[in-house]
Amino acid sequence: MEKEQITVEVDEGELDIHGDIKEKEHTGVVRRHTRRIGQFDYRTTLPPNSDTEHVSADLTDGILTVRVPKTEKGKAHRIEITG
Repeated sequence: MEKEQITVEVDEGELDIHGDIKEKEHTGVVRRHTRRIGQFDYRTTLPPNSDTEHVSADLTDGILTVRVPKTEKGKAHRIEITG
């Protein structure tokens, strides 16, 4: 797939990935392969501590990697005990 065929969107805490896989033209020797073609849609709800402003997507060698970082306020930190 090419990155122009995939759309990654974040809206109100929901990650939506959709696209359209088209069949390529075959020339020369035809071998028997099963390939998925058509539209796909993937949706998931993001945790409340997700930083939706800094979501990144990378397509390398046909593998789509989507990174959703955590916000600073969602990370644990040590509290000092006084008294």
